[in-house]
Amino acid sequence: MRIKGGIVTRRRKKRLFKKSKGFRLSNKNVYIHASERVDKALVHSYVGRKQKKRDKKSQWILTLNAASRLNGLSYSKFISGIKKAGILLNRKVLAEMAISSPEDFAQLVNIAKS
Repeated sequence: MRIKGGIVTRRRKKRLFKKSKGFRLSNKNVYIHASERVDKALVHSYVGRKQKKRDKKSQWILTLNAASRLNGLSYSKFISGIKKAGILLNRKVLAEMAISSPEDFAQLVNIAKS
C-alpha cells in the first residue's frame, strides 16, 4: 500500500499561497504560476533592500552638497577637508546635522576650509 503525501503537499501549497496573496489573476491561486511569481517577488525584494541603502546614501550626499554650497564649499572639498581634519562623522550624521543645526554645520565647513 502506498502512502500519499496529502498533508505535506497541502501545507507546502498553503505556505506558498499565503505568500502569493494579493497577486493578480491566476498568479495567486494556480500553484505553478504562484510559485514563479513568489520566487520573482522574493528576488525583487532582496534587490530592493540593497537599493534602499544606496538611495539613502545618495540622499545624504545631496543634502550635504546643498548645505556645504550654502557655506561656500563644494561637497568633494568638504568631505576631503573633514577627512584631513580627522573628523570621523559619517554622511548620515553630517546630513542630519546640516538639517537640524545649520550653525554647527557651518563651523564644520569652516574647519574643512582651513
